[in-house]
This record gives sequence, structure tokens and C-alpha cells, in this order.
Amino acid sequence: MDTSNLNSVPEVFQEAFKEYANKPAFTCLGKTLSYADIDRLSAQFASYLQNNTNLKAGDAVAVQLPNVLQYPVVLYGILRAGMTLVNTNPLYTEREVKHQLNDSGAKALVVLANIAETAAKVVDETPVEQVIVTEVGDLHGFPKGLIINAVAKHVKKLVPQFKFKNQVSLKSALAKGAKGTFTRVKRQPEDVAVLQYTGGTTGVAKGAMLTHGNLVANMNQMKERMNTVQVGAEIFVAPLPLYHVYAFTAHCMMLIAQGGHNILIPNPRELDSIVDAMKPYQITGFVGLNTLFNGLCHHEPFKALDFSKMHLTASGGMALTSDVANLWESVTGCQVSEGYGMTETSPVVSTNPANAIKLGSVGLPVVDTEIKIVDEEGKEMPQGEAGELLVRGPQVMKGYWNRPEATAEVLSEDGWLNTGDMAVMDEDGYLKIVDRKKDMIIVSGFNVYPNEIEDEICKHPGVLEAAAVGVDDEKTGEAVKLFLVKSDDNLTKEEVIKFARQQLTAYKVPKQIEFMNDLPKSNVGKILRRELRDAQSA
Repeated sequence: MDTSNLNSVPEVFQEAFKEYANKPAFTCLGKTLSYADIDRLSAQFASYLQNNTNLKAGDAVAVQLPNVLQYPVVLYGILRAGMTLVNTNPLYTEREVKHQLNDSGAKALVVLANIAETAAKVVDETPVEQVIVTEVGDLHGFPKGLIINAVAKHVKKLVPQFKFKNQVSLKSALAKGAKGTFTRVKRQPEDVAVLQYTGGTTGVAKGAMLTHGNLVANMNQMKERMNTVQVGAEIFVAPLPLYHVYAFTAHCMMLIAQGGHNILIPNPRELDSIVDAMKPYQITGFVGLNTLFNGLCHHEPFKALDFSKMHLTASGGMALTSDVANLWESVTGCQVSEGYGMTETSPVVSTNPANAIKLGSVGLPVVDTEIKIVDEEGKEMPQGEAGELLVRGPQVMKGYWNRPEATAEVLSEDGWLNTGDMAVMDEDGYLKIVDRKKDMIIVSGFNVYPNEIEDEICKHPGVLEAAAVGVDDEKTGEAVKLFLVKSDDNLTKEEVIKFARQQLTAYKVPKQIEFMNDLPKSNVGKILRRELRDAQSA
């Protein structure tokens, strides 16, 4: 399917729906939806949004779902209705959900029943007017869907009690939408398609405005680089969350445009569930990250699978270690192609070509992408010397939602994005990320920002000062270590952890805590995290 002349995300998937109508698009927990099924169901959801709510084109709709069949249906429906998708992490705490709903101005929320209790506690303090609730088995048909939902609710006790004032089930919404039709809304390349939230140095999550042009451009850049992908013949495993832009662009954009089949994994921490999902198929591709590759390669049932057709493994989100890359190749027979990107770049900046992988590198910049490596004064560095990586290209975000000052800090008027990452380029043009200029911590591929951790922990009355840094961790790549100065001598590490769990998503909760008499500071009183980090590795 030629996507070179398409200008918006709906144009891409609507063409795919027609071209690959009878092919399988998404499978989850044994149920498969074809391209025609996704076409029909997403049209119904678009019709519901346009005809049965007060929402209009351009309005924001938050989606808080793991990798289940409902995600692509809802995603494509929102964009077909001309609205803006706000991807929302299902692991978020009340504080995080409230901030994102308020900041984005979302007028509707689609949420899985299993995790709806959190949003139910704060939704009345947000602009959300309509809540659409779905249960895991809703799209699995009769009687399987009823059985799945009953087991989740009554046997596994996975669905806590919750109540929203203006609540409708997704099944009801689809039924209402089926009674009407949706009106196609023409979206321009500069229109915002997705508000993708990312942390920042202030500790406040910001919405990166990813336009239709950004996402279509990055999809085409991925297609060009992943040129071993065969149209209509690929079966890719999707264990990474689709609400992250890496998996979103790979599975819901690039692979759909190629007529591929996505095997959705709702909970990748359950390695047996990944194996069970892969067993019926001869998998051709796998999009993952270092910790997942490592876990699977040490899982005996995974090693027993048939990898004879696997020809592409893509790694991103966190650094790929050479030992894990070699282990993956020895188990699957497939080399890992590592790449680099950011939420702000939709996300791919560079990847290793499948036929020219250089281990330890994040590859070559994708087509139509300019990069430069500069020193503190903005002067370009000679080849082989490290500096901050700057990026310019059609995939670079429009800016941060309602934050012109934050946008100006990272995005120049002539389109160069300061990544905050330190890189070096070798003689072949391959990039290597050597350090982070920012203090960001990456835990299992999730970005964790120290300021947010510190801001929340310092709300505890027994804490005087706090500093969060990343430390090496065998399972998650990095983990959060917290250095604390007490204001209450009786404060314990257990109390701090308990408090953190109430305020922060699980992967942000500090794994290590060290009490100190004081924290290292600069002449102007700024806490020197780098000194704390360096002391760990000394």
C-alpha cells in the first residue's frame, strides 16, 4: 500500500481497511479481529462520539486501556471522528490521572473496568463529561466474552467497585453508534492527532502535540528503514503498551499500513501469557526492549517456540546491552535492531538497518532526518566526539500543549529539537548514545523524572530534602534510588515507600533509599544529582 501521498492518520488506516479487509489485524486472548472488523467497529465508535455525545471535532478523548482489542477500535474511532487521542497510562495514580485529564482538557474518557476505580475518584474534578467503560471480554463474542468478564470479576476479583455519574458501556456505545453513521472529518497535516504525555525537568507531565503529519511521516520513515517487512505476510508480537508512542507507531500505524497481524499482549510481565499468545503462530517480528528480551531468554517455555520465520526484532525505550542482544540472537536466531527516539519525535530518530546492524549503536538517522551533535555553546562537534544530540525532521512535534515556554526551551524557531541526550557519531554515520544530559531515569523503558519523585516525596512531613537518581538494576535496567534528609528522626524507609506508593505509579516508586545528613549542592543551592550518581559507580 502506497502511503507516500497520505496526509492524515485516518487516511492511512482507512486505506488499509479497504486493501486488507479480510486479513487478520489484531489478536488478543485467542480472539482475532480482521481489518474489516476494525473498520466496522471503529466506524460505530466514531458515530457514537459524533451523534450521541456533546463532543465535536478537535476535542480531546482520553483512553486508559492496556493492550486489548478495544484499544485499536477506540483509537481509530476517535481519529475518524476528527478528535484528538490522549493516551493515558492504566498504571497512573489518582494524582497522575487528574493532572492529565485536566491538562489535556479531555471531555471523554474510555477506561477498562479493572482500573476504573482510580479515575472514578477524581473524574468529577476534571472536564470529562462522558465516561465509556469496557470489560476485557467485550469484543470476544458470545459466550466467550461473558465467561472472560465473569472470571475477571467474580473469580479473579480483578474489577473493584466504582461508579461514574455519566457512564456508558462500550458495548452500548457501539450499539448506539451502529444506528447512525459518522461524518468524515478532513484533518490537515498540522492538526494535532495525539497528545502524548511525557515528563519534564519541572516534574510536570507535558502533552507533546503529535500532528497527523508527524505520525504519518514517522510511519513512512519506519517503513523505509524496515524494508524487510513483507506486505500482508507479517505477524508481530505486541507486548509493549500501545499507549506508548513507540508501540503505537509500530503496531497501529506502520504494521497496519503493511497489512500486518498484531498479537496483543495485555500483561507482558506474565511471560507464560506471551508464550501462549505466540504458540499458534509462526512469528515474523518482535517489538520489545532489553528487560523483556532478557526475561524471555531465561524462560524455558519461550526457548521451545518455533522462531524459524522471525526475521525482525526491534529494540527501543531503553539501552540494549550486548549480552542480552547476543543471548536473544542465540535463542531466536534473529539479530536485534536497536533504535533511538523520543516522545517528541513520534518517536523514531534512528534505527539499525536490518541488513547492517552495528551492535552497541542506535543506528543511522531515518530518512529526511537531520541530526547534529553540539557542545554547550551550540558549536558542532567533530566526528567521534560527544555532545548533545539535536534533531530536525518531519516527525518532530509541534510543541508542548499549552506550554509555549517549555516548547521554546527545547525547540528552536528553525525546527531543531534539543534531545538532552549526549551522543557520538562514528565514521560510518552510526549514532551511539553515551550519556543523558537530563537526569531522566529509564525503568523498564518507562521515563521517570527525578523532579516529580522529589516533589511528591517532599510532601511527606518527615522529609526535609530529597534527590532521586537512577542506579543499575539487573531486571529493569535502571531503578530509582532516593537520597533523603529527614526532618523527623523517627522516619523509616518503610514509611517513605508506603507514602511513595500512594502518590506514584509503581515503576516510579524508589527501590533504594539512603538517609543522609545533607545533600551535595552547588554554590547557588542546586542539588547535584550527578555527584550522587557518580558516588554510586565509584
